[in-house]
Amino acid sequence: MKIQLVRHATLWIEYGGHTFLVDPMFSDTGANPPIMNSGNERRNPLLPLPDKMQNWINPDVILVTHLHLDHWDAPAAQILAKSLPVLCQPGDSGAFTEAGFTDIREIGESAEFGSVTLYRTGGQHGTGEIGARMGPVSGFVLQAEGEPALYIAGDTIWCAEVQEALDTFKPQVVVVNAGGARFTGSDPITMDAADVATVAVSAPGSRIVAVHMDAINHCLVTRELLREHLAVAGLLSRVDIPEDGQWIDLE
Repeated sequence: MKIQLVRHATLWIEYGGHTFLVDPMFSDTGANPPIMNSGNERRNPLLPLPDKMQNWINPDVILVTHLHLDHWDAPAAQILAKSLPVLCQPGDSGAFTEAGFTDIREIGESAEFGSVTLYRTGGQHGTGEIGARMGPVSGFVLQAEGEPALYIAGDTIWCAEVQEALDTFKPQVVVVNAGGARFTGSDPITMDAADVATVAVSAPGSRIVAVHMDAINHCLVTRELLREHLAVAGLLSRVDIPEDGQWIDLE
């Protein structure tokens, strides 16, 4: 298995003999407005792609955790071949049909793609009214013979659903969406530094990969802040914090 962080939550994963493009966001720097009610007016994305978009447009399959625009945007919908298989959570297929994709597979509990079995997991994209307004989100666990189990947690805070996924699947690799995204006056809607540390403590046999930072204006926990928090907690060696474009070899 190899994982490349493209930018934010966009991943290129080589797993079980297949290439997965996860949560593609291909917008140019500053092409999109700031997230509303976020306390600043920086336009999104804050950073460019680390290389030409063409490097990531020919996967075997697209995996989309949910439909927020920082996980599935108009440039991705336009440039990716409409014949590519799209795996998504229940209820999201209409957006891909509308965009012209012809092979859309909603994953209820589990699904097969070639040699890979995918299991859908739950999460909480925030708490209280904000969490409810953010809508349903999913994570996915990938398993294949000869590969470590991979858990892509998706846009969630630390919650019972994440604990359940760790306990049930015992993944060797866990990708968490950090950044502590939040609205003014709200609790975080993605994992902050304390949540990432909790994942590391709760999954002592797992290698943690933290992404989803420095690219969207309401993600206030930067890579630098996360490293500082984990260093103080004695957990920095347990968590990979890749830069955009960086490969993580997990053989």
